[in-house]
Amino acid sequence: MNSETVVTVICGVAIVVGVAGTVIPVLPGSILIGLSLLVWALWGGAGTTGWVVFGIGLVFVLAGMAAGAVLTGRKLKQHSIPGRSVLAGLVLGVAGMFVLPVVGLFVGFAAGLLLSELWRTRAVRKALASSWAALKATGLGIIAEFGLACLAASTWLIGLWVAAAT
Repeated sequence: MNSETVVTVICGVAIVVGVAGTVIPVLPGSILIGLSLLVWALWGGAGTTGWVVFGIGLVFVLAGMAAGAVLTGRKLKQHSIPGRSVLAGLVLGVAGMFVLPVVGLFVGFAAGLLLSELWRTRAVRKALASSWAALKATGLGIIAEFGLACLAASTWLIGLWVAAAT
């Protein structure tokens, strides 16, 4: 096995982890995909194909990161949900990872969001409605980033086939 093959395998694994990281916040996500594409372009032995794949893949990665942030932010602003509620959700989500393995992050995030909104609105129905809107907004951002990360990974796979064929 030569060094280019090793780099290709490592980059492939890192891209898979990156795609999973767009959905599982504990893992690195889109940034890992972009770095993996760069490493493959530099040391993967694909030549020009590697740089074309890096350019196209990076566009997908950056679009996914931007779309996730913009879609989530816009929806949160529409529903007047303050950043501190999201921050409370993140803090309890991280704590939840240690209390309930696997699902603790999601349960903790939802609980922290609900508690913060309950504190802010002082009304259970309003807190439930705004928390649900925040969860949907977060989910929409995750889906957008995940979809574009999958496109970046697909670009790499196509580039891999093209490089192998030439």
